[in-house]
Amino acid sequence: MQVAEQATALAKYTRLKVATITGGVTYDSHAATLAETQDIVVATPGRLMEYIEAERFDCRAIEWLVLDEADRMLDLGFGPTVDRLSAECRWRKQTLLFSATLEGRGVEGFTADLLKNPAELEAQPSTRERKKITQWYHRADDANHKLNLLKHILTEQAQRTIVFVKTRERLGELRQQLDSAQIPCSWIQGEMLQDRRNNAISRFRDGQVNVLLATDIAARGIDLPDVSHVINYDMPRSADVYLHRIGRTARAGKKGIAISIVEAHDQPMMDRVARYTKETIKERFIDGMRPTHKKPVFKKKKPKKDDKKKAVKKKKSAKKK
Repeated sequence: MQVAEQATALAKYTRLKVATITGGVTYDSHAATLAETQDIVVATPGRLMEYIEAERFDCRAIEWLVLDEADRMLDLGFGPTVDRLSAECRWRKQTLLFSATLEGRGVEGFTADLLKNPAELEAQPSTRERKKITQWYHRADDANHKLNLLKHILTEQAQRTIVFVKTRERLGELRQQLDSAQIPCSWIQGEMLQDRRNNAISRFRDGQVNVLLATDIAARGIDLPDVSHVINYDMPRSADVYLHRIGRTARAGKKGIAISIVEAHDQPMMDRVARYTKETIKERFIDGMRPTHKKPVFKKKKPKKDDKKKAVKKKKSAKKK
């Protein structure tokens, strides 16, 4: 995933020799790196497998196999490749799986295949840390209203901002719209050449641009200083992904702002986020840009009879215990 950033952090805070293996870099330059003894190799699965198949990388010395963003590896179709890597590293002493949002049906099977007698450790985000992030949302009548709200926030309120969108197609469309509005931005997305990704992040980190557009997959693992605002231009597919997004701001003891711009069909997700975080996320308005439509109200689905019976049985068994 974000191997370059991870390798840089490891090298910075340790005295270990750390190698980075990714796509978008000439084959021979990596081969030369792997010819030397390395303490840690941070790699994308597909690229590393190429060197293993070419017998340019010896897995017998591997002691720990660490899989970061395990659920996203499955989403991107790396499951079979990771299984092969696991087999090649069969002499290892330990396997670790990490993810900010360990979710999805396939993850359990993935875990069962790779781990033996695993211990599951779950870290809940600190409520105190979340309180450093001020959250609110704006309602938009349509796509045009939504874009105008974003442009106003970026030009009148925000300082250093990450804007989240749900797909590469949406990112490309928004990039063109901001360019037309003369709002400079850099952008990162999945399946992006590493040098282009590094350049986009560097431009934002160095202050050449103050807006970074990102998809969820591309933003995994990035740690950027002084992000004042996170804007959900598209709502995420789940509440825990929302938490992961807004965690890009309010770092290192600083405060931050998280803003969501929602259309009518996004309102149920906004409500789910509030329930999940156990926080009230208030609606705010911008003068002259208030929504003309009323806030949509979605009726809760009534539980089926079978669900009611199960709930009653659960209560009874809980009382017996």
